[in-house]
Amino acid sequence: MDYPKYETVIGLEVHAQLQTNSKLFSGDANRFGGEPNTHINPITLAHPGTLPKINKKAIEYAIKLGLACHCTIESLNCFARKNYFYPDLPKGYQISQHTTPICVGGYISIFIENIEKKIFLNRIHIEEDAGKSIHDAVEGFTCVDYNRAGTPLLEIVTEPCIQSAEEAFQYLTEIRKLVRWIEICDGNMEEGSLRCDANISIRLKGDKELGTKVEVKNLNSIRNVKKAIDFEIERMINLVEKGEKIVQQTRSFDANSDTTFAIREKEEANDYRYFPDPDLVPFFINQSTIETIKKTMPILPNVLKQKLQHTYGLSRYDAHQLCEDKYTVSFFEATAAQCHYFKAIANWILGPLKQYLNEQGIDFSQLTLQPKTLCGIIQLIEDGKVNFSTAANKLLPALIATNANPAITAENMGIIQVSDNDAIVNWVQQVVNAMPEKVLEYKKGKKGLIGLFVGEVKKISKGKADPKTTTILLEKMLNE
Repeated sequence: MDYPKYETVIGLEVHAQLQTNSKLFSGDANRFGGEPNTHINPITLAHPGTLPKINKKAIEYAIKLGLACHCTIESLNCFARKNYFYPDLPKGYQISQHTTPICVGGYISIFIENIEKKIFLNRIHIEEDAGKSIHDAVEGFTCVDYNRAGTPLLEIVTEPCIQSAEEAFQYLTEIRKLVRWIEICDGNMEEGSLRCDANISIRLKGDKELGTKVEVKNLNSIRNVKKAIDFEIERMINLVEKGEKIVQQTRSFDANSDTTFAIREKEEANDYRYFPDPDLVPFFINQSTIETIKKTMPILPNVLKQKLQHTYGLSRYDAHQLCEDKYTVSFFEATAAQCHYFKAIANWILGPLKQYLNEQGIDFSQLTLQPKTLCGIIQLIEDGKVNFSTAANKLLPALIATNANPAITAENMGIIQVSDNDAIVNWVQQVVNAMPEKVLEYKKGKKGLIGLFVGEVKKISKGKADPKTTTILLEKMLNE
């Protein structure tokens, strides 16, 4: 198969459930879970005479995401009825935005092999979610849970400008981070809070016309999106190379086999017979509203990454890792305000502290260690009183809950390093006397053995010997 002669064209549609207290057009509770059909009322159930009313918080959240994605915020907005049979929407149609999406254009920046690429957006629009059909609860019947029906969604639609599964993976990672950062969606794909449909086609390199599109629906993890795209690319190229035709269809992903399968063939064009919803009047967004919302926005990750590099001298990698979520970078800045060992702070956050949080299943918003305490630990290391390994493995666990004075705690634990030459000389002499064969090997040129000697001194000193002083004295003694 001649794979290199083809290029892939991908467009993604991401649905983000908004974290509003109530649904998009009713006062029902907007919460995940609960007993089936408990978050419903007459509006959700489309009882005769009921009228929808727009959730203002959903509009605010849409504007927030639009600003974060560099979109144009449309001033005139209206809702339309999308007439497509939804068995899990009692109305029989979905309310969405059609001709007037609230956000137009914009982009999300990703980095592929340290090179920035902008993934351009076509639109972001507001719509309501459908309920959930359950096929295995009662044999021979399909049950419907309307708890999710009417949940506010933002559909984020890219241009067909993604060229690989890896680019799709990075884009979705950034989208999830962004919606969490501005606190409009929890981004939990396993709960369906963030869902993705991938539109995939292939064409010969240099061709301008798009190939036949295949849509893979309802992918529920970023990793599965990548696997589904990789599988589809290979499947479609194999079909073309064999002289077979790619059929425009909707497919689903089987996570057990990492393959996709057809669920229905797709018509050339969708005719949803949109028309303006007569029960919902158009709404206008003025510039002062946009400016007011803009003032509530947190500093966005890309801006903070630049600050971390320019103000604190961190590498692009460290800056990117610290900006994975805003609680992590907030802890870094709070610590950096109290001591100026910026690289050491980053190393502690991305190393021992992150490992501890992962083990506990929590994040930096729940960390009990205070920035002042971390500064005290770092200062002990910088002063040569405790080495990094001892501080991470012994001192940190003792201080996480108590936030006691690091210097006093280290003294009480007996882990303060000895830098007195006489004491270390004695330990060094003991090690050299006990290992005459290794001393001879060292003198014959096996200089790497210095690490072995330092380790032995560390053992007999119970970690109290300063490694730098130990190394200097060992080299002096062994080279005599």
